[in-house]
Amino acid sequence: MIRGIIIGVLTVAVIGTAYWGYQEHQEKNAILINAENNYQRAFHELTYDVDLLHDKIGTTLAMNSRNSISPALAEVWRVTSEAHNEVGHLPLTLLPFNKTEEFLAKIGDFSYKTAVRDLEKEPLTEEEYQTLQSLYEQSADIQNELRKVQHLVLENNLRWMDVELALANNDEPSDNTIIDGFKTVENKVEGYSETNLAEVTNGPLRDFSHLEGKEITKDEALKKAKEFITIKNNQDVRITENGEGSDYGFYSITVRNGKTQANLDITKVGGHPLYLLQNREIKRQNLSLNEGYNKGAQFLNKHGFENMTLFESAQYDNTGVYVFVSEENGVRIYPDAIRMKVALDDGSILAFSAEDYLSFHKQRDIPEPAISAEDAKSKLNPNLQVMDQNVALIVNDVNEEVLCYEFLGTINNDTYRIYINAENGDEEKVEKLQNAEPIYEGLV
Repeated sequence: MIRGIIIGVLTVAVIGTAYWGYQEHQEKNAILINAENNYQRAFHELTYDVDLLHDKIGTTLAMNSRNSISPALAEVWRVTSEAHNEVGHLPLTLLPFNKTEEFLAKIGDFSYKTAVRDLEKEPLTEEEYQTLQSLYEQSADIQNELRKVQHLVLENNLRWMDVELALANNDEPSDNTIIDGFKTVENKVEGYSETNLAEVTNGPLRDFSHLEGKEITKDEALKKAKEFITIKNNQDVRITENGEGSDYGFYSITVRNGKTQANLDITKVGGHPLYLLQNREIKRQNLSLNEGYNKGAQFLNKHGFENMTLFESAQYDNTGVYVFVSEENGVRIYPDAIRMKVALDDGSILAFSAEDYLSFHKQRDIPEPAISAEDAKSKLNPNLQVMDQNVALIVNDVNEEVLCYEFLGTINNDTYRIYINAENGDEEKVEKLQNAEPIYEGLV
């Protein structure tokens, strides 16, 4: 009797285990099939987008009307964005494909910045036409290579899941046509990545050549570091120089003390602080957000950052985050930005970034606005309820510094910051500010 019960229970267990295993197998197959379908879709859409990109660039080359060129270049930018998006859906994270992604990004930057430019005032230059011609020829190379891979994938019924598994395991797949094809694309792009495209698209780059002061040594850098962070004799301190290829020279100083660590980057020229990051636990709040701002402002004044005004502030747990910008004769200069994170227990500086300030801060000849604030205000959406206004120098979408009237206002429950060009009244930029995050309760 007992033996029969035991046999029955074991039989049910075996059947249940088998059924569970079958269900697991079915679910696993369904996931693999779904992933394979997504990879196939992304690959074929990428091939189509590169075909379309080549055609759109060719169409732009044949145009003569400036009214037609702008929307055509905007279409090139749209197609490039879609192609870049499809690359992100392929299992290429373990396969070097960054040159191709960078190339697509540069095409997107070039086409967008040219499309939004007033081509009546600034028509395409001969150099830009040559750039378009180069892009047309280079996109044809990528198009041809991707078509070859597509043909072999369809003809031999190749699977992307095999590619992913091979890349993850460092194994050679039974057929590495896909990997070889993408490596060929990457090698071709690498061959022409150093074209004049980079010169056209980058706009004003970070420039540290104007930094003042002599070049400091490691010992002097360590002495400078003690002005920004507390360094005791028994602490583990390491200082290294930046490697080759950086746009500027700096020293990196790391200070360890048990569970806490501080990192500071200081420029070789002049010993200016670039970055500061200190990690420690902040158990309780003793200072208000405004008191944290005062601590941050005192830190800036102490270290020679003058005429800085608060642009934004926010509180996260027991820390305050602040963005300061320089101000000259009532004009906010947004490229000269410094970002800070202040501990609201004792007011110490947890994080500090002055890269923007050090690279863009300079003597400027800021002109007087050509239009009045009321004229600029008339350019706004009539539904905007203006709460505040300033004069500001910003960097627009084509990386040019422009003087603007800055308006802060609301439409319904949303807050916007809008910049109107102070010379011609054009709407330079519109930013929607983030609303407070709702708190969801009782959803467990």
